[in-house]
Amino acid sequence: MLDDVPRDPFADDPDDPAATLGEPGDAEPLTSAERDEAMTDLADVEVFRSLLEPHGVLGLVLDCPECGEQHYFGWELLRGNLRQMIEKGRPQVHEPAYQPDPSDYVTWEYARGYVDGVIDTEERR
Repeated sequence: MLDDVPRDPFADDPDDPAATLGEPGDAEPLTSAERDEAMTDLADVEVFRSLLEPHGVLGLVLDCPECGEQHYFGWELLRGNLRQMIEKGRPQVHEPAYQPDPSDYVTWEYARGYVDGVIDTEERR
């Protein structure tokens, strides 16, 4: 049955692209401030999703500071990344969205503005 276990194609490769990630237990725990920020982000994502998903928004598009490109994250992937960040100190490794339709995603700023608009409308009633 050991033959059924997938083998790491980069095992013992000095140019392993995952080498920069370190070992699973290597991540330093978040500081209290970082943890609080991640918890706030998680709560924000929950609110964004509850208000935007019924309108067909699949998630958020975020600018990546490392590669300079935009990355598209579905709601579950965002939640999972934030939860793992809170619990383990770093986000999970994930596959990028395959040919996402940019019109299905909004920026964090757009989502925040939408929520603020909903709150303002409710307060005026």
